[in-house]
Amino acid sequence: MNAEQLRRIHIEPAQRRRQQRSMFLIFATVAALAGISGWLAWPRESDQARVFDGQRAVKSNSSQAPAAAPQVAPPTSAPAPAASGDVALTTSGYIINRERIEISPRMMGLVTWIGVKKGDLVKKEQILVRLDDAEQRARLFELEGQLLGAKVALERTKIAFQRVKRLRATNNETAEREDEARLAVQAAEATEQQVLGMRESAKVVLDWTVIRSPIDGVVLEKLAVAGALVTPQSFGGTRGPSTALVALADPQDLQVEIDVNESDLPKIQAGQRCRITPEAFPEHHYGGSIAEMAPEASRQKGTLQIKVQIENPDRFLTPELSAKVEFLRAP
Repeated sequence: MNAEQLRRIHIEPAQRRRQQRSMFLIFATVAALAGISGWLAWPRESDQARVFDGQRAVKSNSSQAPAAAPQVAPPTSAPAPAASGDVALTTSGYIINRERIEISPRMMGLVTWIGVKKGDLVKKEQILVRLDDAEQRARLFELEGQLLGAKVALERTKIAFQRVKRLRATNNETAEREDEARLAVQAAEATEQQVLGMRESAKVVLDWTVIRSPIDGVVLEKLAVAGALVTPQSFGGTRGPSTALVALADPQDLQVEIDVNESDLPKIQAGQRCRITPEAFPEHHYGGSIAEMAPEASRQKGTLQIKVQIENPDRFLTPELSAKVEFLRAP
């Protein structure tokens, strides 16, 4: 290595002192920062007091929060249940319509209109279904014409009889001819009555095409639709073969159907008073009495079917929902 290269890498003493002073300042700064951090992290009594006060405040707020916003359940106004000593037996069953009326067509026909649907309230004599009546009206017109012809024939025989009768009075006609004219009048009258009867029958058949409600009630099931061909033996609904177009029931005539275990039969009797509570609305209670006891039991289940008539039913009682029945002891 020559002298020129040695001169280039040579460090003057003043420069070496400045570098050492810089390193010293860096170490001093790092030591000062470490000391400040340790001083700040050192626990003090005042900090512990603040933490304790904060925890106590949080606990106080959490203990008072329910009192500030209480959750109150809505009140119910359920009447007091019957005393346990007054109840001979408690069981449950299903609410049913006492009678189900299925309205059927009385002849084959095409449904042209059906004006109700499931759940509709109907009035007595309200029109429910209309069948095609073109054939029945044509038959009625035909019979009206036959009736006019029968009346003309009757009038003709009456005129002939009066003529023969006058001739017979002057001995210009025989008694046999008079009898024949009189019998011809009677035959014409019989023909007129026959046609009248056929016309009335045609009117009845025409009336069958208009199907009305026999009661004030509610539609339980609609078993036909417009455009369907129906007969007195049809298929529809969920009950298999049926002759019905519409099924009705009286919503004010409800019962509870119960299967009572044979071991509980000594506790009940016909006409016994009962207390009915629908499971869906336990705050509503209804009076009732045993209306029907089956004449024979179920061997497989070991039960006897009982039907309890419900007094004054309302909208809270829905057929096919369950209800609790309390059989009351006689006072």
